[in-house]
Amino acid sequence: MERPDSKYFRPLILSSLLCAAAVLGPSLPAAAQNDLPGRQDVFLAGYVSAVLERDFAVSGDAASVRDGVVTLRLEAIAGKSSTEIARALEKLKGVRAVRITEAGAAAPAVTPGTLAGVTAQARPAAEGLPVSPQATPTEQTVALPPGKPLFDALLADPRWAHFSASYQYYDNDDDVRHAGSTSFGETFSLLRGPAPYDGNWELGFQAGVFALFDLDSESKDLINADYWVGIPVTYRRDNFSAMARLYHQSSHLGDEYLLRGDVDQDNRVNLSYEAVDLLLSYEFDDTYRVYGGGGFLFHKEPSDLKPWSAQYGIEITPDVTFFDGVARPVFAADLHNREESDWSTDMSLRGGIEFTNPVVGGRRVMLLLEYYSGRNPNGQFYDRRLDYAGIGLHIFY
Repeated sequence: MERPDSKYFRPLILSSLLCAAAVLGPSLPAAAQNDLPGRQDVFLAGYVSAVLERDFAVSGDAASVRDGVVTLRLEAIAGKSSTEIARALEKLKGVRAVRITEAGAAAPAVTPGTLAGVTAQARPAAEGLPVSPQATPTEQTVALPPGKPLFDALLADPRWAHFSASYQYYDNDDDVRHAGSTSFGETFSLLRGPAPYDGNWELGFQAGVFALFDLDSESKDLINADYWVGIPVTYRRDNFSAMARLYHQSSHLGDEYLLRGDVDQDNRVNLSYEAVDLLLSYEFDDTYRVYGGGGFLFHKEPSDLKPWSAQYGIEITPDVTFFDGVARPVFAADLHNREESDWSTDMSLRGGIEFTNPVVGGRRVMLLLEYYSGRNPNGQFYDRRLDYAGIGLHIFY
């Protein structure tokens, strides 16, 4: 197979993803937006039911959705914490508010035009208990809190612990052309409690394995595996969140790749390090999210690795759905600048669709086109430049 000219290959993929983001972003046709509320409620109800049944053992019938407002019947949650349930539901994309109605109280009709004045402080008994999105802090420290972690996943970060499987075409690598990339990992919440300024803090645990396979080889050789484990401490208030982490990564070449004889054993590098980083994130109207921060490596092998790095990005999830609420578009860009690479930019772009109905265990399931250009993210090959394009299935909490 003749290799495409990278002069045309990289710009073509990049421009395609950027154009898709621009078209699906703020310039949606008015007709599509007018048709949104009914369809939005259909797949949002699926999310709500999944969270209630999986995380709280509460029947999905305990809640109803209208115009993005979730109404939860207090008598139907069997004495469980209404604050924790509301907090978990508020984190779902598309939820504009959560109302908890007491026994015998009829939930009022809420329309987009009347929702603006609903806040967590305005609680007339006749109108139930309205809770504004991301406004309800946890009242006490709890272990293994329900719901997803306070800091949302970075959708385009090549080393964010989650479950995925991708096909990738390597444009300029001497060893691999057609690659299979998989990741296995998750973020878990261990402790959560109240924090200053009506926020919450959280102690978590992250772990993941990132593996690369050569699909051109007879036995689909394992080329490299990166093992990653971290302890994040997170703060969240409304749409703002921050995460500080201590983490470890070690990288290992696959046995089958070593048996090829292409590796210089005397000069082989066992990449391993500990690191700390800090990331700040802000979400705008459930559509746009921006984040940024930096990190520092220590206990490094090789010891001459330069330690400093910066990371930043944007995510776009337009309020529009396809195929009667089955899917919606999503676009994400993650950028890294590392001192080790003379502060050149490593760019990861992902864009595609998120499946919104049915919801799989409360997770976000996405089929994404991928493009990467920069320093090779596969640990043992960190000193090489890599450009690839691909497609993959990604599952985020």
